[in-house]
Amino acid sequence: QVQLVESGGDLVQPGGSLRLSCAASGSIFSFDAMGWYRQGSGKERELVARITRDGRTTSIDSVKGRFTISRDNAKNMVYLEMNNLKSEDTAVYYCEAEIRRPGAIFNYWGQGTQVTVSS
Repeated sequence: QVQLVESGGDLVQPGGSLRLSCAASGSIFSFDAMGWYRQGSGKERELVARITRDGRTTSIDSVKGRFTISRDNAKNMVYLEMNNLKSEDTAVYYCEAEIRRPGAIFNYWGQGTQVTVSS
């Protein structure tokens, strides 16, 4: 059973920084990719950034230059470093893990952590 637990969400002023953490049960090498998604109030869940097993990263344009996804294989952790936060970054942030098998893709989710950017 895959378990993902996020932490690090908080209330922060515009321009501030936060680091979100995702703790995975077991080795994260078992995941083909891991990602951070977010869902704002009244909005659909969207991908923020992803990192593959071999360390390749992608992110959406609105966070490029501000957010950085990284992983610590020894600690089975994935992080999202968020700088220069804006009010539009306010959302519940979810950690996601993906396992691919022939003919099937399995996605696992954490419970989410709230990030609120407000003065």
